[in-house]
Amino acid sequence: MSLASPLPPPDFEITSAYPEVAWLRQAVAAWDWAGVRQHLAGLPQGSDTSQVFGTVAGTEGVERALRDLVAAAPDDVFALTLLGAREIAIGWEIRTAARAESVTREQFATFHAHLRTAEQLLIRATALDPSYVPAWAERLNTARGLGLGQNEARRRYDRLAKSHPHHFTAQTRLLQQLCPKWGGSWEAAHSFARDRMLGAPDGSLSAGLVAEAHLEHWLDLDAGEERHAYLRQSHVHAELVEAAGRSVLHPEFRRDPGWVTVAGCFAALFSLIGDTARAAAHFRALGNLASKLPWSYLGDPAEAYVRHRDAALAPASPTFPPAAHRAEPRP
Repeated sequence: MSLASPLPPPDFEITSAYPEVAWLRQAVAAWDWAGVRQHLAGLPQGSDTSQVFGTVAGTEGVERALRDLVAAAPDDVFALTLLGAREIAIGWEIRTAARAESVTREQFATFHAHLRTAEQLLIRATALDPSYVPAWAERLNTARGLGLGQNEARRRYDRLAKSHPHHFTAQTRLLQQLCPKWGGSWEAAHSFARDRMLGAPDGSLSAGLVAEAHLEHWLDLDAGEERHAYLRQSHVHAELVEAAGRSVLHPEFRRDPGWVTVAGCFAALFSLIGDTARAAAHFRALGNLASKLPWSYLGDPAEAYVRHRDAALAPASPTFPPAAHRAEPRP
């Protein structure tokens, strides 16, 4: 399908949505750990700092400098967590995002080795400072990757939530753990998403968990009628309308890290349902900003974004409910 469109192409570059990441990348490239530490300290109280640790963790080759940093200061919780996050990132790159049956034994072995290294670093970090939220957030990733189970993942989340009860990144990580593909259930996933939405302040990203849970549930069904039937359920539409009103459409909403993905999930789901009017509101809020998720769930990310955006913003867009619905293929 051609991406020809009168509208700008989707912009998947993270610095377009979050300009501070450009500075962070420069600081990491210069191994300016004092600058990164100062940046963290300057964030508003209660910030979700996972974007900072994710930027460092996603930098190829940075593990060499981080190992030197930990060797020089083995009790530095910040350094331990940075290196732990990087080891996790290396492991997941090797494993890939494929379903377990598509991952080789050698991939799993190397993946687990990196996660076990990360786990030891992060155990030390949380032992030194039991309230250090970034380390607990990373330990949710090791719990899932190492198959430590639902109870252990919940325990780690609960420890984190004592210090930061509305940590959106930690919530999304536990939500993944609660999905059936990681040993959970749809009842647990949807219940967690709704509980976190109702317990969050108005305008919080946490309500976006409701959309993510429905998108994951939809994706897990057989393409075609099963997915179509799922989205036809009136309660699914009603829950999405409520969640959008409590988060990205609420007057108190702030464009904190993660908002592009949340708005994209609502845009994608309302598009799939056929409620183009509501989908259009989210596409207008996004401008042309995009993130890999949710659009990679719908095929080629850029193609899926353009197809659904142009349909939602077309002057003669149909209104909900649609006369027919074509289920998107599983990527």
